[in-house]
Amino acid sequence: MRWGDFRQSSNVEDRTGISGGGGGMRLGLGGIVIAIIASLVFGINPLEFLGMMQGSGPVAPAPEPPTRSQPGPGPQTGAPPASPQKQLVAGVLGDTEDVWTSVFRAMGKQYVPPQLVLFSGATETRGCGGASASVGPFYCPADRKLYLDTSFFNQLARMGGAGDFAQAYVIAHEVGHHVQNLLGTMSQFDAQSRRMGERDRNALSVRLELQADCYAGVWGAYAQKRNILEPGDLEEGMRAAAAVGDDQITRGRVAPERFTHGTSGQRQQWFKRGLDSGDPRSCDTFGG
Repeated sequence: MRWGDFRQSSNVEDRTGISGGGGGMRLGLGGIVIAIIASLVFGINPLEFLGMMQGSGPVAPAPEPPTRSQPGPGPQTGAPPASPQKQLVAGVLGDTEDVWTSVFRAMGKQYVPPQLVLFSGATETRGCGGASASVGPFYCPADRKLYLDTSFFNQLARMGGAGDFAQAYVIAHEVGHHVQNLLGTMSQFDAQSRRMGERDRNALSVRLELQADCYAGVWGAYAQKRNILEPGDLEEGMRAAAAVGDDQITRGRVAPERFTHGTSGQRQQWFKRGLDSGDPRSCDTFGG
């Protein structure tokens, strides 16, 4: 992937090297399942998954932001990061901003980009509690920020998801959750899930995650149209989607009704649907 061609986003907050609180959350026996899944699978804040299994709903999304006169990237938070790894993150985020600004404009809507927080080890969120590297990347709907410890990419590579496009898929998936937040999908998910039992909540969570995979594919389709991708990139993305399937991660230790993100096959299917269509309207995982 020629990520050096991407515009570097200024919406990156670099907290690496700054010690942060991890929230002090302790997991009991029931938390072993959470540790297996949430420590490796990315998505909405794994603290929400813990709440769902304990009978509470996910964090409510923030209210709609004030309208701005022009769509596009938000206010600058400083110069783009200097290291190649951080430059890749800023570049992919910048490209998602450009793509989703264009897509939203075509829908008659305004895209307000999220901030991406880079941290090392642990940090604090404004609305989703403490975060640590062990939970993997996630999106906090309360503060509209993506949280990422890039050491997760090493873990992803060991799981079979190596490569720069695999890393881009992770970021694009989290941006997909932000798109859901802006479109009101997360607020609908929150309202419905509060009225459901655990099995039905988990099934609804799978649909939410698969839609974020499809939205990641929509971004990938635009990158492909601009000849940004290189041979093997799409295969990298598909391998990454498979690597973070619930069935792949748990290896039979968790029953399918406890899945919260979807199987490897499902994640690949919906990621590919977005890649093939380049149209967010093809990402209706809730329609079936």
